[in-house]
This record gives sequence, structure tokens and C-alpha cells, in this order.
Amino acid sequence: MRRKALEARECLSAAQRQALERQLVAHLDKVIEELAPRSIGFCWPYRAEPDLRAWIQAWLAQDEDRIAALPVVLEKDAAMHFRPWVPGAAMVLDRHGIPHPAAAAEVVPEVVLVPLNAFDAAGYRLGYGGGYFDRTLAQLDTVAIGVGFELGRVPSTWPQSHDRPMQWIVTEAGAARVQR
Repeated sequence: MRRKALEARECLSAAQRQALERQLVAHLDKVIEELAPRSIGFCWPYRAEPDLRAWIQAWLAQDEDRIAALPVVLEKDAAMHFRPWVPGAAMVLDRHGIPHPAAAAEVVPEVVLVPLNAFDAAGYRLGYGGGYFDRTLAQLDTVAIGVGFELGRVPSTWPQSHDRPMQWIVTEAGAARVQR
């Protein structure tokens, strides 16, 4: 399921992905307006995930007190930490080649935008299999918003007991609060 979802997303052309991202962020705007967080954790785009950097930059520009943060994996099989990010911040690469802020300051974001490979209507997702988001969300008091493309939607991800569901799912087709 994970492989198929990744392959489908990676097969999108840059133009197709950009069109889907434009639709996605229009829905994300409405959710963030409703939640009104002061801090948002997001992910640097990896393997053709939605690129939310320009959207985050615009969100930051609306209020100088807002904070954006990127996740950092400090150790294997542990929760991630979030470090504040601003455009132009000094960055270093992790073992997968994903940039994150070099500064060691940490923040706990009120909202975390979680990338979706495969996902279902119950809010469960498949990431890359490391369990980092599940461990992180289990420790944080934050709103988890799954962000991805409809091509990753599946009837069920067959969640395990350790899996943490998203509270919201946002795709190019719309935004939905996950009902519990």
C-alpha cells in the first residue's frame, strides 16, 4: 500500500503536483483560519510530498509573532523534536538528505502538518514506516492535520494499536475533520 501510494505520487508531473498543491492550500487556509494557531510544524517536501514552504512563508508574513517549525530526528526509534524555521535559516541535512534547522532551539507546535502517503477516512496514515510521527504525536498536545493528495486515499490503512490518527485530513478535494 505504501509503495503504491508513493509511486502514484512520484509519477505526477511538476505541473500536476503544483496544481494539486494550489487546491490543497486553499482548503488548508480555511482550517488554519478556524484553528488560529500561533505555531505550525510542517515538513520539508520529500519524495514528491506537497511543498508547503511558500504557504508557510506567506502565513509567517501575516504576523511577526507566528512560529513555523521543522521536525528533527535526533535518535532512532524516538519522538521527533521541532526547531523553529524562518526563510534563510541555516540548515543541515539529516541522514535522508532532508534539511532541518541547524539551531538547537526547540518549540512545541500547536498544529502539525503531517505528510500523507496512504490514508483513510478514519484519519490513519502510512508514512515511511519509521513510526516517528506516531511516537511524536503520542507525546505532544497538538492538532495533527494530515496533508496529502487524494491519490493516496485507501479504504483502510489497517491501523495498529500504536498508530495515531489525524484530527483533520486536507487534500486538493477538501478539508475534513475526522469524526471519532
